[in-house]
This record gives sequence, C-alpha cells and structure tokens, in this order.
Amino acid sequence: MNYTAALIGTGRIGFSLGFDKKREQPASHTMALLQNKKIDLIAGCDSDEEKLDAWKNFVSKKSHRKDIKTFQTSESLFASVHPDIVTVAVNENSHLSECINAINSKPKLVILEKPVALDSLEAEKIRLATQKNNVPVMVNHERRFSADYVAAKEFLSKIGEIQSVKANLFSGLRVYGEKYEASGAYSLLHDGTHLVDIVHFLTDEELKNPIVTGIFKDEQGDVRNFEAHFETKKIPEITVSMSGRSKFFAFEIDVLGTLGRICVGNGYAKYYLREESKLYSGFYSLTNQKIKLPKKTGYFSNMIQNAVDFLDGKSTLKSPLEDAIKDLRVLEEIRALLKDENSASIRSATNCR
Repeated sequence: MNYTAALIGTGRIGFSLGFDKKREQPASHTMALLQNKKIDLIAGCDSDEEKLDAWKNFVSKKSHRKDIKTFQTSESLFASVHPDIVTVAVNENSHLSECINAINSKPKLVILEKPVALDSLEAEKIRLATQKNNVPVMVNHERRFSADYVAAKEFLSKIGEIQSVKANLFSGLRVYGEKYEASGAYSLLHDGTHLVDIVHFLTDEELKNPIVTGIFKDEQGDVRNFEAHFETKKIPEITVSMSGRSKFFAFEIDVLGTLGRICVGNGYAKYYLREESKLYSGFYSLTNQKIKLPKKTGYFSNMIQNAVDFLDGKSTLKSPLEDAIKDLRVLEEIRALLKDENSASIRSATNCR
C-alpha cells in the first residue's frame, strides 16, 4: 500500500537543504519523501510563491508527476486534497496553527518539525487536538533515527552503570533572549530540543528540577552560555551545556559508565570498553572498540521509513509527540532560571577526546 503526502513549508528543512552538497542526503523532508517508494508526494504549501514554484518544478520533474498541486495556505490545501501524511515544516511560531490545521484534516499521520511549539501551553493544544481527532503526530528529532545514535543506545548495556552524561551544543546563535520568545529564534529552543531529546532517548530518563550555572550574558542581555545540571535515581550527574558565542558548530554527547564510555557527535562516534591495561600492570584502561557503522547514518530516510512502518502496522512511532512535549517542558524549566539569574562566570564543559 502506498501513501499520499503533502508538505506544509518549502523552506530550508522542508526543501532547500536537500541541495547542500556537504550534508548527508536526504537532508530535507521533500527529498526524504520522494526517496521512499511507498510515498507519493502530491501537494505542497508555502506563503512564498517563488519558493513554492521552485518546489513544484523540482518535485514534478523528480517524481514524473504533472499533477503536483500547490497552495499558499494550508486551509486551501486541505479543502482540495486529503493526503495520508502531512508534514509540517514551518517556523516555530507557526507550529501551533499549522499543526492543528493538519490534525483537523484527519490524515493518517502528521510529521511535525521540532520543537513541538513555542511553549508547553501551545504543545498541550496540539496534544488535545490529536486526541480529539485520533490523529498521531511524530516529531522530527532526527538523531533518534541516526545509525550512530541507535548504535550508541544498543552499546549502553555494555558500559555498566552510567556515572555521568554530558551533552554539549556549541554555536554562534544566542542561547536565549526574552525578546525572541515570540519568534522562537534562539538556540535553547531551536537546538536545545535536540540536546535534551537525545539524552532522553539514550538514557530513558526524564530530566527535572535543573540547577543552572555558568550563565554568561552579552552586552544586549542575551544569554550566551549556561550549564544545566540534573540528577535521577539511576544517573547521579547529567549536564546539558550550551554555548552561543562559539565560532563553530558542534553537537556531542559523552556517556561515562563503570565499564566503558560512549562519545558521539557530528561526524564521529567512539565506543570504549574496559580492558586489561597495556600501560600499567594490575590496571584496566578504556580501549577504543571498532563498531561497524553504515557509511550513511540515514537520519532523515529512517525517520520517513518509520512513518511508513507505523502506517503499515509494523512499528511504533520512534519519536512520539509525548516525548517531544517532555523535552519542551525541560527547556521551559531551564528558560525560567535563565530569566532570573544574573550574569555569571562560565564553567567549562568536559569535551570528548
């Protein structure tokens, strides 16, 4: 059985990142939908007519379909077509309205770009709409589908009890500023959702009651650095660290166990286990393990395949709405503390070596 699909938002993640020659492809919803043989992409929507025309021309050529329909509002799209899958790939401040429009059209599945919404109040409205209409929503936390992070989760059982988890994000985008809450244009929401979610995914632990330290604010009062510390019954130290004044982009997580260690980040994955030391008699050292990974992580194509498998009744959703809402609530707890704290010195995060 094939499934029809429509795309709301033909911008970067919706379409144009599919042309980035440096990124692993597919890197956009359009390319991933087109690549899956069980999906027929039949319609697209964007308020930008020029982007929409470029999208239609490409999809028509790639899919060999002359009947691709385009619309400048989702209301007009849903009045005309009734796809099985609706992908919502718009800016954060439009997630609530566009996702609820999609849910109300009663497709078989909605794929929503992360984060769920600007805040948990909006996210709760989306959740209630899913219950009312019995429409499932999957959130694109892409690392849940990436082969290197899936391998890390499988390897966790070999490293003993988890002693600490350190998740770091470095970029040049402000971490938080109150004046950006309405647009969502700050890294805590935009990228922090991935950071919190991958900790949640790997450890199956919920993060609550953070202690925030190392806050640094720039001259405009925007937060540029912080560390949030959590502890659970199973893991005594979980640290989520973000920098918004770095001259590079990096995303990494370091899990230290009693018998080994896992370090995964953009472009690398390292796995270590305790073995008899070659350096010291009577000691054990961590030794790098050779883990065979596919050449491609498949982060986007695996997400779309999970959607198909779910609709075929072969799998559950690996990134359900409920988990993504939990991530958003953690970010809100951190955000509340960032609002109240005064500028503080930066504590350096421990990086993977």
